[in-house]
Parts: sequence; C-alpha cells; structure tokens
Amino acid sequence: MDCLKISERRACKALSQCRTTQRHEKSITDEEKKLRERIVKIAGEFGRYGYRRVTAILHEEGWTVNIKRVHRIWREEGLKVPKKQPKRGRLWLVNGSTIRHRPEHKNHVWSYDFVMDRTRDGRAIKMLTIVDEFTRESLAIAVRRRITSIEVIEILSGLFLERGIPEFIRSDNGPEFIAIALRDWFQTLQVSPLYIQPGSPWENGYIESFNGKLRDEFLNGEIFYTLLEAQVLIERWRQYYNKKRPHSSLGYKPPAPEAIDVGKKVA
Repeated sequence: MDCLKISERRACKALSQCRTTQRHEKSITDEEKKLRERIVKIAGEFGRYGYRRVTAILHEEGWTVNIKRVHRIWREEGLKVPKKQPKRGRLWLVNGSTIRHRPEHKNHVWSYDFVMDRTRDGRAIKMLTIVDEFTRESLAIAVRRRITSIEVIEILSGLFLERGIPEFIRSDNGPEFIAIALRDWFQTLQVSPLYIQPGSPWENGYIESFNGKLRDEFLNGEIFYTLLEAQVLIERWRQYYNKKRPHSSLGYKPPAPEAIDVGKKVA
C-alpha cells in the first residue's frame, strides 16, 4: 500500500488476504501479560535456560500452560535458546573398564572432579564437586583455597557416613585422586576407583556436565569477595540445583526434590 499507493481493499484482494484479518488488533489479557512477564523474568534470571526448561519451572510454580504457548511467547519476545553442545561418543575404552560400570542404582557409581575459580583479590578457589551418576544429585561442593588428597579423604568420609558407601567412584588421574593414601583407604572400604584415560574428560561425562552447568549458570555470573561468601553462595546454588532446577535427562524434574509435608498441607 505504501509502495504502490493503492487502497487496502485492492492490496488485500491481490494477496488473497481477508480484510478482517488485516484489520485485527491482537488483545492481550491480564493473565497473558503476567505470563509473558514471568517468562521474560525467568529467562533473564537463568540466561542459559531454553523454553522447555522455562515451561518446567512454570509448571512447578502452578501455571497451567503448555509448551507450545511458551514457545510462541518465547519467539514473540525475541528470546534466544542457548546453543546446544554437540553429542559426544560414549566411553569407548581399550579394556572396556569404564563402559562396563554404568550407574544402575543410587550409590552405585559416584564421580568427582575439581573446579577452579578466584575471589576478587585474585586468590584461587578450589572446588571438589561430587555427583551420584544414577540420580544426578550433587552430593557436595567443597570450597577451599586448596584441597589435598588427605582433605579429599576427609570430605568423602563425611559423605560416606551420611549417604552410604558407593560401589565405584570415577575420576581423572589427578594427583589428589591417585594418591596412595586415598587408594589404600578405598581398598579398606571396598570402593573400586574408576580412572578415565588421560586426556579424555568425556569419559567422565556426568561430572563434566555438572561442572559445565556450575560454570555456565553460576560461576560466570558471580564475583566472590571472600572465601566464606563463595562457600555460602555455592552451597545455595547446589541446593537449588538438587531441589528446584529442572533436569532435562530426568524429564525436567529436579534430582532431589523437596519432600512435601502432607500433614501440614492438609492442615
């Protein structure tokens, strides 16, 4: 109409466009407006979440909305889905040692690794992350300036007392994980260590995936001024990860959701 200087009637006839459709102005209800605001807020708070995980959060909050509606609003608001990582080949070892120990139940296989960061003054922070591969639950994130093999034993012993002893524990070949004292302790408790091939972090995929989420969704957006602040905030994120964060491989349910007090709810 602007370019050819023709009427709306003629333009609609040429394009087979219904004039009532052309003149229709979309009305947004108060409920739709609140839903849009909530979706944008979740996307802003969790910048690496896509519309599927946002839908799971909305369901957890009590919204009655299907994934197609969330996707439509997602596109209309110009929100972007994070790029997916390419799929990796799975654990093909020469001797087959790792591929034969897939997690089959809770406390069957644990995995652990280190994550490094720094406080605002440039001093290093070392985090020992521990995950149950079957439940995907984060069992602990120990945050200290440095962690030796003896301290690894101390951290694990507390978890063993609290949660039970796993059958296997998977790690890379770092000096803290292959120390003689640690291996002797495992042998005493009848825990079998599973060491991945050097230079093959994908063979420890569960903990690498968790560490990537920890880095991407939390550490990259935080500045820690003290070690104590880092310990408090990281533990808070771990609790959220276990109890609230939707996990795609678990049907967008959290690994360890909070138990509901039925008696209190009925009362």
